[in-house]
Amino acid sequence: MTAFLFSLGFVVLAEMGDKTQLLAMAFATRYRASVVLWGVFAATTCNHFLAVLAGNYLTDIVPIRYIQIAAAASFILFGLWTIRGDELQGEDKRFNFAPFWTVAIAFFFAEMGDKTQLATVTLAAKYQSVIPVLAGTTIAMLIADAIGIVIGVNLGKKIPERAVKWVAALIFIFFGAYGLYEYTPADLLTAPVVIGSLALIILLVVILGRGDLVKLFQHSLSS
Repeated sequence: MTAFLFSLGFVVLAEMGDKTQLLAMAFATRYRASVVLWGVFAATTCNHFLAVLAGNYLTDIVPIRYIQIAAAASFILFGLWTIRGDELQGEDKRFNFAPFWTVAIAFFFAEMGDKTQLATVTLAAKYQSVIPVLAGTTIAMLIADAIGIVIGVNLGKKIPERAVKWVAALIFIFFGAYGLYEYTPADLLTAPVVIGSLALIILLVVILGRGDLVKLFQHSLSS
């Protein structure tokens, strides 16, 4: 149950403002929401099943402690990736089949190498559990994309992308930093290493989020 719930919450956050959520919103302007969600379900199940198998296979060739450290570091990378943001590169116009197959195929390829697929690999390696992680990540994709469709299309409103993005990113970075602290050998956790690592993370957050920070500063000056 822990693997399912953590996978569910983690991927819901990861999908907020992600390219595939934007893809769902774009398809919802052309097809019925139910068709889009069925396409998302089919594509995500296939894609994340491959990701879960890859994550479980890792423990056969890599010691679990190294996987735990890599998983924690990847959480920080997912947070920084979230701050950077995603945008569509014509994925919603790349295929022209029947509506269901258009959505399913586009989602399957858009998800290859995407943040949520990599998160699924990480979660599978961390929990060594196929069905709970697959179920959690798949349901999470449906929830996040349904939220995007309802708020972004049916209600004619935009997701508060900047706020959601920063909350999700900071949660990722917090869990990542805590995980590194927990799994890194104690003799490596010297004061210079800890302070230097935190300074590097803060610097990367500022660099990747400078656009949002500038807008926030300008808004504060004008108000």
